[in-house]
Amino acid sequence: MRKLMSAVVGAVLAFAGTAGVMSTPAQAATGQEYVALGDSYASGVGTGYYDSGSGDCKRSPADYPALWAAAHADYTLKDVSCSGATIADVRDKQLSALGAGTDLVTLTVGGNDAQFSSVVRACLTQSDSYCATATLWMSYYARNQLVTELAGLYGDIRSKAPNARIVVLGYPRTLSPTGTCPLVDLSPAKRTAMNGLADALAEGTAAAAAEESVEFVDVRAAFQGHGACGSDPWINDLSAGTEVFHPTLMGYLAGYDARLNEVTG
Repeated sequence: MRKLMSAVVGAVLAFAGTAGVMSTPAQAATGQEYVALGDSYASGVGTGYYDSGSGDCKRSPADYPALWAAAHADYTLKDVSCSGATIADVRDKQLSALGAGTDLVTLTVGGNDAQFSSVVRACLTQSDSYCATATLWMSYYARNQLVTELAGLYGDIRSKAPNARIVVLGYPRTLSPTGTCPLVDLSPAKRTAMNGLADALAEGTAAAAAEESVEFVDVRAAFQGHGACGSDPWINDLSAGTEVFHPTLMGYLAGYDARLNEVTG
C-alpha cells in the first residue's frame, strides 16, 4: 500500500506540473476560458507545493483548478485564488479576471469570513464549552448572514461573467471522530463542534447558491472517512503547522478534483 501511494503521489505531481503551466493568468487565451476564484482551499494550501510567483497567495500546481484544467485541454486557466481571501477580497481583487469570454468559474470562499482560523485556535487552546460556543456563533453566522453575503458575491460574478457556468465548491469536515491527533489531541466534543461548523458552512453555501441559481458541489461525502487525525487522512493534522486542517495532496485529487469532475464531466 505504501508503494502504491508513493506511485500515486508521484503521478499526481507530474500531472500537476502540467497544470501549473496552464495556471498563469497572463497566458494567451485559447479555446474556452476557466477562471478560478477563492481562498486557501481553492489555491491548494496543504499540498506542500506552491508556485513561488504567487507569493502569499500560495497557489499550488496541484490545487483543484490546476488539476481539472490539466485534464481539459480545451480550457485555459486563470487561477487568481489566494490564501486568506474573504468574500470582500474576492470581490475587490479577483473579479477583474472575469469577462464576457469566461466560460467556467469555480469558487470556494466563506471560511475566513466565518473566522475559521480563530475558531480552530479557540478549540485547540480552550475548553470544550468554549469551543462549542465559538463554533455555535460562527455556525449561526454561516447559516444566516453568510448566505446573504455569498449570494451577493455570486450575483456579482454573474454580472462580470454573464456567459459562464458558475460552480461553487464547499468545505469538508476537517476531523475524524476517532483517532489521535499529534501535538494537541482533541476531545470528541471538540471534534463534533468543529465538524458542525463545516456542516453550517456547507448548508449556508448551498442556500446562497440556490438563491442565485449557481451550482453547489458538496465535498463532505467525498472526504468521509478521511478526516484529520484518522486512519486514512486527506486533511492535514496539527503537525502541518500553517497548513493544518487543509486538504492534503490526495485530498485535492481524490476529494475536490474528483467531485468537480463528477459535476462537469
